[in-house]
Amino acid sequence: MAFFICSREWREKSDWYRYFAENVKGSKRKNRFPDIIEYRQQAIKDIQFANASFDLVVSSLALNYVADFAQVCHKIYACLTEKGQFIFSIECPVFTAHGSQDWCYDSSGAKLHWPVDNYFNESPRQAEFLGHKVTKYHKTLTTYLISLLTAGFSIARLIKAEPADYLLDKIDGMRDELPRPMMLLVLAEKT
Repeated sequence: MAFFICSREWREKSDWYRYFAENVKGSKRKNRFPDIIEYRQQAIKDIQFANASFDLVVSSLALNYVADFAQVCHKIYACLTEKGQFIFSIECPVFTAHGSQDWCYDSSGAKLHWPVDNYFNESPRQAEFLGHKVTKYHKTLTTYLISLLTAGFSIARLIKAEPADYLLDKIDGMRDELPRPMMLLVLAEKT
C-alpha cells in the first residue's frame, strides 16, 4: 500500500508531522518491518514505483496540493496491480472554488452563504489551513473524473461527505458543514 498524507508547506509547519518524522519514520524509532515498510518524504508528483507494485494506494487530503492531478493518476495507475484500488479524499471543488475557504457574512457577522466564484478557473489558490498559509490547486469535479478515466481507472464510488446526524449537535460547528460539501471521497479501480 502507498499512502500520501500532506503537502510540503503544511509538513514544514505541522507539529503533527514533526512528531511523525521524529517518532515514526525518524531515527528515534527503529522500523520494525524494514522488509515491508518504507518511509519516503517526497513530493507526490515525484513518486516513482515499480509497475504493479501495490494493490492499494490511499491519499488523505493531499491531492489538493498537486498541480498536475492527471500526471499523478497515470503514475498511480501504473504502480497498481490488476484490479488495484486508488482511494482518496480531497476538499470538494465547491469548497475550494473561491479560494478564501470562508463564508460570506452580513454586516453583523452572521454567515450568509458559501462563495463558489471562479469555479471553472483552475488555478492555484492561497488558503489558510490549520492556521498556516498554503497553496492549493483548485480543479473542477470534471477534471478530477476525466483525469481518472483517462488514466484507465473506473469510478467505483464517489461521495460528497456530510456529517453523520449524531455529530451535528455533538461537535461545535458541525452544522456549518451542511450548506455545502467540504470533502469528496473517491474509490477508483484499475480496469
